[in-house]
Order: sequence, then C-alpha cells, then structure tokens
Amino acid sequence: MTNTTNASDLRPFRVEISKADLVDLNERLARTRLPQPAPTDDWAYGTPNSYLAETVEYWRNSFDWAAQEARINEFPHFLTEIDEQTIHFIHVPSKEANATPLLLLHTYPGSFVDYLDMIGPLTDPVAHGGKAEDAFSVVVPSMPGFGYSMPLTGRGWTMKRVAETYDKLMRKLGYESYGAHGSDGGAMVSRELGLLEPEGFLGLHVLHLFSFPSGDPAEFEKLEPKDYAALEHMKWFQSVGGYNQMNGTRPQTVAAGIADSPVGQLAYSELFNNFGDGTSLVSRDQILTQVSLYWFTNTQATAGRYHFEEGKAAAEREPEVNKSRTGVAVFQDDFKTVRVFAERDNSNIVHWSEFPDGGHFAAMERPDVLSEDLRTFFRS
Repeated sequence: MTNTTNASDLRPFRVEISKADLVDLNERLARTRLPQPAPTDDWAYGTPNSYLAETVEYWRNSFDWAAQEARINEFPHFLTEIDEQTIHFIHVPSKEANATPLLLLHTYPGSFVDYLDMIGPLTDPVAHGGKAEDAFSVVVPSMPGFGYSMPLTGRGWTMKRVAETYDKLMRKLGYESYGAHGSDGGAMVSRELGLLEPEGFLGLHVLHLFSFPSGDPAEFEKLEPKDYAALEHMKWFQSVGGYNQMNGTRPQTVAAGIADSPVGQLAYSELFNNFGDGTSLVSRDQILTQVSLYWFTNTQATAGRYHFEEGKAAAEREPEVNKSRTGVAVFQDDFKTVRVFAERDNSNIVHWSEFPDGGHFAAMERPDVLSEDLRTFFRS
C-alpha cells in the first residue's frame, strides 16, 4: 500500500475560471429564453420552467462560484498523461501510517465534486471523531472527457478502458494495492476493476451493480417484496431516462444545444433533482457547482459519449462474472440493486447495507453515512 511517487510528469493544477468566462455566463443567463411551458408545472414532461426560472435567478444573483472554486482548490489537484490522454485528479495522501489507498469514482452528470465532503473524513478520521486505523489515502480522478481530463483523445472510451487507465494512474502514484468506490458510471468502472483484478486490488464498494433479469423464471422465485419494488423503480426510471437514448445514439447532436446554453446544461442535468422522483437531497448550490463545471469546461459532448461507446461495446462482449471482493450500499431513494441478480453476476459480495434515506448522489446527500460504510467494508 506504499506511496513512493516518482512520476516526473505530474503537474500541479488549480481550477481558475477567468473573469471573462464568468461575465459571459452571466450575460447568457440574463438572455435566457425558456421553452413553451408544459401543461402541468411539474417534472412529468421534463425539467419544468418554474424550476429553471427560479434556479437561473439564483445562479445569476446569489450563487457564489468564487466560494465554490476556493473550496475545490482546498485540495491538491494534478494533471498527468496516460496513454496520450490527459488525466485530472485530486490526490490527498493520509498522514496516518498504513492508510488504505482508495479511488473515488464519480457519477454522471457529476464530477470529482461529488466527493469534496468525504475527502477530509476519509483521509483524517481522527480529526472527525474516528480512528486512525480507518484512514484512507484518496485519489479522485475526472473520468476522461469529464471536467479537466480533456481533450478526450480518440474513440473507444468505455468503462473497461477507464478502469485500465485508473490502474495505471494508481501505479504511477506508487500504490502497490488499492480499493475502489463508485456510484453510477463510477460503479461501472469499479466493477471493471473487479473484472480486471489488478495485482493488490482490495475490492470494490459501490452504490450500484447493474444486474437485470436474465429471463430465467427461477430467478423470480427468490425475489422478496422489496425486490419487486426495486423493479418498479427501474421501470419508472426507464420511463424518464430519455437522456440514455439520446446520449447513446446522438451525443453530439444534443451537446450542440447544451454547449451554447447554460440553461440547457442545467435542464439536461435534471437527474440531480429527479432521479428519486422528488426525494433528492442534493442542494441547489451543489447542483449549480456541478452544472457550472460542465459549462465552463464544455464537456457535455464528451461526458455523454460513454453511453454511445458502452452500447457499441456491449453488443460485442460476452457477460463476465466479477470475482473480486465486493460491497454494496443501497440508499432508499436510488436505483436499488436486486441482490438475486447481483449475486448471479458478482460471486464475491461480502458486504451489503441498506439505508433509510439518501439517493443516487449519496456522496453529496449523505457523505457521513457513506464514509462510515466505506470504513466498514475496507476494515474487514
């Protein structure tokens, strides 16, 4: 687990948005033209005008990007090159001896910002009322095509390729072993690391294992009532997840409008509000920090491309069973992994926890709860 970084191409980095970019954003927001309103002022047709109008007003007059930028820069950021791709990451080694190296892998439409509230408690548990033996040294990368891991080079960036890149990053940083945690896309990359089984891999802890019915009737005989509720949630999400189809087939088309409209970026980021069907605990400042980052880096096209590349790759790939040590944390208002299906596809699930609230963005919604669950998983 040692860290003896000697890579010469690690370049310190700071997030610094120019005054000109801030002025441009404010001017665009001032010229906002909302679409014709839906018949009902709710989320039934997508992001409602009332939400957009209220949030744009706050974005223009109350949201403090400078404060968010300062908070982001409290942590050490770096850029490096791996296989000709620029990788941006936060790296905070713990001061505690024998701290566990840990990759924290973000969501879509999230970013490295997902984990800002967890870095301190994970790296310095004593200062947060915990025990020194529970310390982690954390690496929080931006997935290629997200944030500052740009420009995205070439085609074929699948979750499998990202996992291979992250293993090279951890080796470059001097870590002989490490674990991974992820949500959403980050959970998919974590599972790919489990399939890769790099030397010294300590296991994956995820919010989601995307395992679905195979068509075998025997699988359904093992389901509990809560599993049927989870399937109903999946059906609901399919009914509102149009961005999956759009990103999966025409990511460049939809990105053309979003790249020219910050309100388009806000509207297309509706998952922060709507994933739990009105139960989201993500704050307005958290949402606008994420949306602003996408806007300033102009990365909707490259972030959305993963749906396209994954779809193409999946059609040519045989299913594989993940044999690495695996833990799952299920939050009440999130997509719920169905254990029967998950255990079919992941043969070494050794930790399973369920929580009464929180959702798809638990790292922002319930960072203390998630941090403790990570400690529990890696402690054993």
